[in-house]
Amino acid sequence: MVDLRKKPYYLNEEQVKWVEETISSMSLEEKIGQLFVNMAANAKERKPENIKAVIDTYHPGAIRYHNAPKEELWEMSKNLQDVSRIPLLIASNCEMGGNGGVNEGTPLANGAAMAAMDSEEAVYEMASISAKESAAVGCNWNFAPIVDLTYNWRNTIVQLRAFNDKPEDVIRYAKSFFKGMKTQNFATCMKHFPGDGTEENDQHLIMGINDMSVDEWDKSFGRVYKELIDEGCMTIMAGHIALPAYSRKLCPGIKDEDIRPATLAPELINGLLKEQLGFNGLVVTDASHMIGMFGATIPRREQVPGAIAAGCDMYLFFNDRDEDFGYMMEGYQNGTITEERLNDALHRILGIKAALNLHVLKAEGMLVPPKDNLAVVGCREHHDAAARMADRFVTLVKDRCNYLPMTTDRYKKLKLVYIGSEATVIAGTKFKSNDDEIIKDIVTQLEAQGFVVDAMVDQKKGKMEAFKSRFDAVLLVLNVQGFAQFNTMRVKWDEPAKQPWYMSELPTFVVSLSYTNNLIDVPMARCYINAYMPHHEAFEAALDKMMGKSEFKGRCNDNVFCGRWETRF
Repeated sequence: MVDLRKKPYYLNEEQVKWVEETISSMSLEEKIGQLFVNMAANAKERKPENIKAVIDTYHPGAIRYHNAPKEELWEMSKNLQDVSRIPLLIASNCEMGGNGGVNEGTPLANGAAMAAMDSEEAVYEMASISAKESAAVGCNWNFAPIVDLTYNWRNTIVQLRAFNDKPEDVIRYAKSFFKGMKTQNFATCMKHFPGDGTEENDQHLIMGINDMSVDEWDKSFGRVYKELIDEGCMTIMAGHIALPAYSRKLCPGIKDEDIRPATLAPELINGLLKEQLGFNGLVVTDASHMIGMFGATIPRREQVPGAIAAGCDMYLFFNDRDEDFGYMMEGYQNGTITEERLNDALHRILGIKAALNLHVLKAEGMLVPPKDNLAVVGCREHHDAAARMADRFVTLVKDRCNYLPMTTDRYKKLKLVYIGSEATVIAGTKFKSNDDEIIKDIVTQLEAQGFVVDAMVDQKKGKMEAFKSRFDAVLLVLNVQGFAQFNTMRVKWDEPAKQPWYMSELPTFVVSLSYTNNLIDVPMARCYINAYMPHHEAFEAALDKMMGKSEFKGRCNDNVFCGRWETRF
């Protein structure tokens, strides 16, 4: 049974009393409901009458939502907290800035960019700004930081979101992230236990497998989790990732077909995480619509209660509310979830809420900050911070032929080639790319510096000599990103004229606004720059450095060369 007086809760007697009295006052339906994190996916579900219907019927313990305008999210949070008898955890995904919690939030620096800066102070600033902006719309739980290790350069799920492949760096940065989030009333949630980044598969599409040996895991992911648990991390997200070596160690004789992802593996959640590593906090599953969980060889009727029985304390998202709520209730009634396990999970859930004093804030009518606080979202001060960070993280990977500096004296006429991303579909919701806005911003910045830019897409290459007479250089901007549709993401040359035939004809500057490992698709590039983020400040900093107005300060590790010899030249 969890001890709420110890790390990470440190509850006093009044707080413990509230937890105990609240659990005692709950109906069985309310207890079952507390186990769920509900998704408020769209404007319809954010309407007051629909919010009330969900709270009154399913009694969820927490809410996650898709981004929306700040005023809409503020109203949603207020309505949620007003109609819920028990204060709610309201979660966001602020991994790289306030843009993870609200439409107008400030994008700052993803994990890879933070590692490029190698600055604990910058990580702290990023996290504190993220906390301030998302708290303004009522959030109090951040599904971050990501503490995965990017051992496999092909892994596109955490390639940008994780820091890097060095446990000591991940520990340093994550501790600073925790401190930054604590500047507001937030619970953090490191993820994805037992560790992503060792393979190229996407857990949205297939069960992940971390194939490390016990000794390898202990020295890498195990070291990270142990130190950050000792630091006081409040919650951990379990991934749909199997760890066969540890399952076999903790369950001698287990058959291969019985090896499960961590979300359904009691030996990993109870045995490894809670007992061996000493985690006393709350465990939430990763999203249950992901095929990494659906793909397990047991039906969803067993998966839903099975995750709680395995040691997870909260279940992330309903597939169908009536059905999944019924599955969870059935699991309790048939003994899959024991009374002791339900009671333990409820204490951990309410313990987090008490540690954040949500019950006190509710009594004072302060669970959601005053609406005036929304002014902080996307404010000038935060965009200035984004510019300072971009100046530090933009990284020159190579300039073999000394193309730089890219000045108007040398390359007045530029051919701009932009490769973007297709729309991403997550949990049934389609998110369109903002490529048109990004291209417009890039062209505006280039023209402001005196370049003559052609961003039109030619239907064919045409004559080489004619092309060279029209342009002095080519700027190839790559912004390929996404997940939940492909196991690996690569550059898609959607038109022949965009394919990199021009690299042998004119000096070509390649700038990536997203994945750091695009050299696998343009190994012939002689000048390659990682800008990490597709926001205004990132390209502004990259352009400033390409023109020789400031020095490149970001660092990269060997992963950027994709394990290939030809990418280095």
